[in-house]
Amino acid sequence: MMLFGNKKPAAPAATNQNAANDTIYDVTTMDFEDKVMRVSMDTPVLVDFWAPWCGPCKQMMPVLEAEIQAAGGKVKLAKVNIDENPELAQALRVQSVPTIFAFVGGQPVTAFAGARPASEIKALIAQLIQMAGQSAPGALDIPATLTAAAQALADGQPGPAQELYAMILSQDENNAAAYAGLARCFIATGEFEQARFVLDDTPETVKKDPQVAAARTALDLAEKAPDQGEVQKLAAAAQKNPDDLQARFDYAVALFAAGQHGAAIDEMVALVAKNRAWEDEKARKQLLQFFEAMGPADPETMAGRRKLSAVLFS
Repeated sequence: MMLFGNKKPAAPAATNQNAANDTIYDVTTMDFEDKVMRVSMDTPVLVDFWAPWCGPCKQMMPVLEAEIQAAGGKVKLAKVNIDENPELAQALRVQSVPTIFAFVGGQPVTAFAGARPASEIKALIAQLIQMAGQSAPGALDIPATLTAAAQALADGQPGPAQELYAMILSQDENNAAAYAGLARCFIATGEFEQARFVLDDTPETVKKDPQVAAARTALDLAEKAPDQGEVQKLAAAAQKNPDDLQARFDYAVALFAAGQHGAAIDEMVALVAKNRAWEDEKARKQLLQFFEAMGPADPETMAGRRKLSAVLFS
């Protein structure tokens, strides 16, 4: 990930800073490449984007500092005041504070927004130490990296997730989960053409993988997303005549495409309950597409399947 030009970070330069200042320190736009990207070539770095007016930041920072100190220098903490460094926050697409990035080997490997408990920070630090210890090019822990990428995407950080999926594909060009995840990153940022390219460019042995198929379904649904005005219009039509099943169906599809998955599932389940046989079980089949697009492990998928079963077998 090149934030400040096309040159690749060099190995960390020697420093005369004392150990305390070298473990937890402030970073600005001007020295970010030296103090984060280059340093992370040797030692993982957590970057805390914070602001003086942010209450959760004041809760999060002591937790980060305590866990970093407990790690004994194996991971460092760089703190970025977004009020003083807005360009840096923009470059990394920071949308809220606190936002924490983790850098290993000059690249962001995961990120999350919001305060987290000490137990999660401790687990993250342990994972970073493990990743840093796998310095050989072929030693990437792909399952762990897939988990980190999926978490970053779930936390609303598609940029770092994209970097992780790309790292996996550089070592395993037949990894279906990485192709699917990469496509979902582009879906999350509205880059539908790029997502389509990723899915169409997968190896033939991967194209039929359920994860890739699910990502393709998610893309198909995302491309149908209406604007907010259209959603409101469909909502009004569905509410005006609850017996107009097509209007309610269209409203549910629009809700899902707009990212309101739970509401879309509830509306479609209600349609199944009202008339399961309508148009060759059209509502039930669309629900199955919703579930495929979200993935079997998604909490809303599992909740939706329970609701559908309750209707079908009641």
